Amino acid sequence: MLYFSKFRIFLIIFLSLFFIIIASSNIFKFSNNLLDKKINLGLDLQGGSYLLLEIDNSPVIEQRLQNFTITIRNYFKKQNIRIKNIKIENQNFIFSVDEEFKQKVLDTLMNEESEINPYYERFKSHQFEVIEENNFFRVSYSRQGIVELKTSSQDQALEIVRRRIDEIGTNEPNIIKRGNDRILVELPGLDDPMRIKSLLGKTANLSFRFVTNENDDSFGTERLKFENNSDEAIVSKRIIMSGDNLLDAQPRMDSQTNETIVTFTLDRVGAKRFGKATASGIGKRLAIVLDGKIISAPVIRDTIASGSGQISGGFTFQSATDLALLLRSGALPAPLNIIEERTVGPDLGKDSIKAGIIALIIGFILVIVFILYKYKFFGLITNITLVVNLIVLLGILTLFEATLTLPGIAGIILTVGMAVDANVLIFERIKEELKNEKNNLIAFDSGYSKSRTAILDANITTLLAAIILFFMGSGPIKGFSLTLGIGIFTTLFSVYFIARLLTVTYVSKNKNKENLI
Repeated sequence: MLYFSKFRIFLIIFLSLFFIIIASSNIFKFSNNLLDKKINLGLDLQGGSYLLLEIDNSPVIEQRLQNFTITIRNYFKKQNIRIKNIKIENQNFIFSVDEEFKQKVLDTLMNEESEINPYYERFKSHQFEVIEENNFFRVSYSRQGIVELKTSSQDQALEIVRRRIDEIGTNEPNIIKRGNDRILVELPGLDDPMRIKSLLGKTANLSFRFVTNENDDSFGTERLKFENNSDEAIVSKRIIMSGDNLLDAQPRMDSQTNETIVTFTLDRVGAKRFGKATASGIGKRLAIVLDGKIISAPVIRDTIASGSGQISGGFTFQSATDLALLLRSGALPAPLNIIEERTVGPDLGKDSIKAGIIALIIGFILVIVFILYKYKFFGLITNITLVVNLIVLLGILTLFEATLTLPGIAGIILTVGMAVDANVLIFERIKEELKNEKNNLIAFDSGYSKSRTAILDANITTLLAAIILFFMGSGPIKGFSLTLGIGIFTTLFSVYFIARLLTVTYVSKNKNKENLI
């Protein structure tokens, strides 16, 4: 029916004004938090940095095999099975056994019926595969095991990369997976990516180990360099505590020395280990090792049982801030290599915005002229509706602080075309109804009612396509599908509420007039 209750009229006006005010916050500043929102511009519009990172899983595979080697060697030792010629080569764990032990080793690794078999599940899930030839065993990750390991590493790396970038406060970063061993990072508005590259290029594996002069340490030793100079120290391979035990890390100024330091807080397990190690190691040097380099190696003066400590190493405040950030965000599961890097200048973004706005204006003007010529006064109603439709769409994008990309602008332009299409369908249907119905009110009501199915069908199928693009696509495709999807709802709102309300008002006052349209 061509009837609008006072409540419905109030609701239409309220919603329209609300989104118009929200959209205006992109131009004017408001003190209210709800109104102080803006549409964020994507990388292609405001410029910024594009980094494609590749995860190097080789160290992870080597480390997992190393751990597996130690575990399985200790197990066989308890079973009085002597394994020989142990080595890790080309991501394979290789060993040999005497003929008398061969079947027992095979049963341990492969036989589900083995009485004590802690390893069968790993092979049953196809994580590992084993090849035996002439009493030599070769254990390696299977293809499925490699895929699972890469997927796990990528998920962990994605979360840690997100944490590190969020800590810096970069505006609307886009961090997504690419394949099963790559991560794409888009940072709009960031012209100098050096700090980000430095933070993402560090694995941040932290460990606390004793400095020793004894080469016969029961845990083994290794020679490591200091990060800030060429000095070296021999440290034990025994890890007293790792970065996994850190709860928090913050940069601070030491009030006594005016030196920039990094303070850290440990969890319960870490505090217990740290307290025990410092109690037994008074007088020794404790090396704080980050990614294979010694940050500092202070002498332990007293037991530290509080669960907190500090790291000093001639830091600037910026370097201390970055170190604290790395420690808080956690260690990457594997090193990240930057294999592609691009910086988009803001001038290119301005050109894109300018080109998009020009395209929108030209298309808008052509549509306005055509609609005015074709439908006269109702063309004016359609044009008013188009303007409100665009503002409401921008208001919704602003309310959710969405990121607008160049494909997003294309989605807005397409929305204009869809809105016009809906109005054309309605008015052409009204023309058909007026040929058989002399009552203008009935003809207009029938025109709106009978065209509804065609308009809904067209918009619903487009909406389904937009939803599929949003969930299956990435980056710019998501931006296009998002604006297109929102545009469908704003188009239906503008056509069936705003345009219809204006049409009802005009037709009610001119119900006896001939040739209304």
